[in-house]
Amino acid sequence: MSIKRIDGGVCAPKGFKAAGMHCGVRKNHSKKDIAMIFCDVPCTAAAVYTQNKVYGAPITVTRKNISDGRAQAVICNSGNANTANLDGVEKAQMMSDLTAKALGIKSEDIIVASTGVIGQSLDMEPIAYGISELPKLLSVDGGNDAAQAIMTTDTKVKEIAIETEIGGKKVRFGAISKGSGMIHPNMATMLSFITSDVAISHEMLQKALREIIKDTYNMISVDGDTSTNDMVSVMASGLAENDEITTEGEDYKKVVAALMEIGLYMAKMIAGDGEGATRLLECRLTGAKDIPSAKVIAKSVIASSLVKAAMFGADANCGRVLCAMGYSGEDFDPSGVAVWFESAAGSIKVCEQGCGLKFDEEFAKKVLLEKEIVIKIEMAEGSGFATAWGCDLTYDYVKINGDYRT
Repeated sequence: MSIKRIDGGVCAPKGFKAAGMHCGVRKNHSKKDIAMIFCDVPCTAAAVYTQNKVYGAPITVTRKNISDGRAQAVICNSGNANTANLDGVEKAQMMSDLTAKALGIKSEDIIVASTGVIGQSLDMEPIAYGISELPKLLSVDGGNDAAQAIMTTDTKVKEIAIETEIGGKKVRFGAISKGSGMIHPNMATMLSFITSDVAISHEMLQKALREIIKDTYNMISVDGDTSTNDMVSVMASGLAENDEITTEGEDYKKVVAALMEIGLYMAKMIAGDGEGATRLLECRLTGAKDIPSAKVIAKSVIASSLVKAAMFGADANCGRVLCAMGYSGEDFDPSGVAVWFESAAGSIKVCEQGCGLKFDEEFAKKVLLEKEIVIKIEMAEGSGFATAWGCDLTYDYVKINGDYRT
């Protein structure tokens, strides 16, 4: 059975319910601001976290809570990151304790997350109210509400569910994510909550998650800023009743493939929904000396403010691409580089042997006015390849972030 898309988001796997509502953290009453995901049974859990040295209090609490590889619920608020606050850890722990009491489970089995403004004290009154109400709203149809509740500057709800076969059993995976700004490679650069009913050990689940991170969530950049708060977590209920996966066999590979499907989808969704973005950019690079080198160069191109600005202006400027490759820190021969810009409107070669080519400017503009642009790069160094995702840099990005807090 191949991987197929299904409905249901995080509630598609057996055992999971979710809910989202407005509790009062955000001033806009039309925006949901607190989400809960709950499983009927304790789950195997795994997570990866931001590499920013300034990280949010919820990460401190979550690391402690799921250090035993177990979790049963997620609680997440938007509108306030609970970061850089003297009482941050205390309040993140309160979120965990209140959720445990409301659900009748252990506080140590809860993944805690917050996203929003940094450096402002988190008001616990609306949080406590939301946590007391959410269990009443939990539903197998609540995944979309939860997805809405974790959004900040996102313009699109990000959710997916898939189904595959593992060990002769039908197995499902679901996910919701948020991410629009403060997005840059160095896991994690967003919030992403993944659920599954696969039976798998903590060690294998953690290994699978780390394996797919490097080619998905870690290959996107919106603005070069690695966030303080964010994580990707997985809870697996085991209710699919496949034989527990404890080694790296064929069943493990199927879990990796399913998580990769989710990661690639979310990476593109997050990059395409970058703050103020009008275009999704994809850099496909081949011919680098090896894969690590290819990843560094592709990420350097996709993270370049000048490349992003050129794409916003539909300017087929190969010099921006070559420049970003050159300061990536990787050693290569520029004379072996060729560059194309591609989209639904067609393909145009703009660079060969490291030098700009003459081309039809009108056609190039037509190619670059599409919503999804591929920057295709061929090098002559070896067999390394990589794909990275980003977005254009627009006037609206500055507007959004110029008054983000106020």
